[in-house]
Amino acid sequence: MSTAEPLFDTFGRLHDNLRISVTDRCNIRCFYCMPETGAEYVDRGEILTFEEIERMVRIAADLGVTKIRLTGGEPLVRKDLHVLIAALNRIPGIRDIALTTNGVLLAEQAQALHDAGLRRLNVHLDTLDRERFKQITRRDDLPRVLAGIEKAQALGFGPIKMNVVAVKNLIEPDIVPMARFGREHGIEIRYIEFMPLDHQSIWDRSRVLLMDTMLEMLRREIGPLEPVPDPDPRAPATEFRFTDGVGGVGFIASVSKPFCLNCNRLRLTSDGKLRYCLFAIDETDVKGLLRAGTLNDEAIAATIRQTVRDKWLGHEINTNRFVPPPRPMHSIGG
Repeated sequence: MSTAEPLFDTFGRLHDNLRISVTDRCNIRCFYCMPETGAEYVDRGEILTFEEIERMVRIAADLGVTKIRLTGGEPLVRKDLHVLIAALNRIPGIRDIALTTNGVLLAEQAQALHDAGLRRLNVHLDTLDRERFKQITRRDDLPRVLAGIEKAQALGFGPIKMNVVAVKNLIEPDIVPMARFGREHGIEIRYIEFMPLDHQSIWDRSRVLLMDTMLEMLRREIGPLEPVPDPDPRAPATEFRFTDGVGGVGFIASVSKPFCLNCNRLRLTSDGKLRYCLFAIDETDVKGLLRAGTLNDEAIAATIRQTVRDKWLGHEINTNRFVPPPRPMHSIGG
């Protein structure tokens, strides 16, 4: 357990959650995240090695970080990811490791991931309709994603959550079927309001399907929902449960109901940049410190502390002061 001073920012928010992107590459092409062709990637030599990531996590754990989430791009395109997960699981102080994946490669890697100690999964899946899946991702991989979810459940992964990006005038036919799928399979569906992270200038607030609209659809088509009692105030999702006792849903309402005041997360990009917010304009290089030798742990710890101190109050999506981050989502890390 860490004995160092906790990572508080100047607004009194405690930071114990580090999201790590292991690659900026992806094997699908969701239109709200990446262009169909011509995506720009970081040179492979600039991507942090597993040893560098492990060292970074050890230092962060000494500062009180207890939760790790691995993201991409698509993290499962990173060779031997289970090796990294096993190493992170051995770090004192790390109590929770989760993975966010599009699920395309999950069926073939699920056993190795489970053997490495991974249990928590978020699978990104917007629709159960094969044609709409192809429209959104520009790939015909829905059967592989569903097979991956089935394999993960058979192995005992849990909890499994599914992330649905809510784009208005596109995803409405999927809101209710996804919730019903979750109820039938014991999976929490998380609806994520469409955010300005596409780097292609397609985002507009009028294209955001809002949480309140989705709640109304679910209540009308399935049944009453009530807020989950005693929620974690620092969790990004606003959670509800169906009053019939069968399952629940969550909403990451970054546009209509930002949760910045409770944020406890830092982000590390695949090329070694530390960020205090998904929407941050500025970021701090730690790769240089990681590669400068073994005597820089104190400097790296100081960089983590300074990044937390520099954290802003919030992203200001709903003001005219908002500036989209200069990186696309796949490059920042989901």
